[in-house]
Amino acid sequence: MSAPKQVATGDRAILPEGAKTIPIFVMGKRYEVPETLTIMKAMEYAGFKFLRGAGCRGGICGACPTVYRKEGDYKLYFGLACQTVVEPNMYLAQIPFYPANRAVYDIEKIEPLADAVHALYPELFRCVACNNCTKACPMKVEVLDYISAIKQGDLARAARLSFDCIQCGLCASRCMGELPQYHIAQLVRRLYGKYIQPRAEHLQKRVTEIESGKYDAMLTELQKMGHSELEKLYKEREREPDMVPLGTWMPKDVSRL
Repeated sequence: MSAPKQVATGDRAILPEGAKTIPIFVMGKRYEVPETLTIMKAMEYAGFKFLRGAGCRGGICGACPTVYRKEGDYKLYFGLACQTVVEPNMYLAQIPFYPANRAVYDIEKIEPLADAVHALYPELFRCVACNNCTKACPMKVEVLDYISAIKQGDLARAARLSFDCIQCGLCASRCMGELPQYHIAQLVRRLYGKYIQPRAEHLQKRVTEIESGKYDAMLTELQKMGHSELEKLYKEREREPDMVPLGTWMPKDVSRL
């Protein structure tokens, strides 16, 4: 076997010395790829060009859900192509999105009540608590738990439990009740954020300051600066130290706060 080609295009793509190639199957076709790559990088190494379904490449956008099986294993596995590392003889298929109906509503008019969610998504009560949705989630979200919370009327709990949902749709792909879980959770988080969650006092204070014109003069001053001046100002700015405890740091110059 010839030495693996060196590539340097992202996470895990610079091959360590001695790295080997392994076989994987993409849409049924066999490819030899470096064993250190993520599924996304391995597919690019094999010649695929992503026109969609690539997204952030950071594991948070949900644009690259992947379903795969392992050699000699009957189970279905789920992951994000940008985060999951290839394994020998992996059979995989990427799903840019999973089809699921989404209710139409006006967030300004809908009431923040469980009954409103139940009316828009009556299929909630088709859930049989099989928990396949949770098993399919690449973000380890307790999908069944938040669906149960919505059925029980606890929208606040459901919003918190579903906070890490990235809308990839893999939960719906395994649902025996055929629920669009991720769309339901999105509605609940919107209702929670708009109507239920306590308002942040510091945010309201800053909004009031902006509306009062406190920063107008500063913005006008910045607009008059040239590119080099702005670049110098940016590079010389006082930066917040890395990993500083939340809420403990303040800049020395607070005149622009």
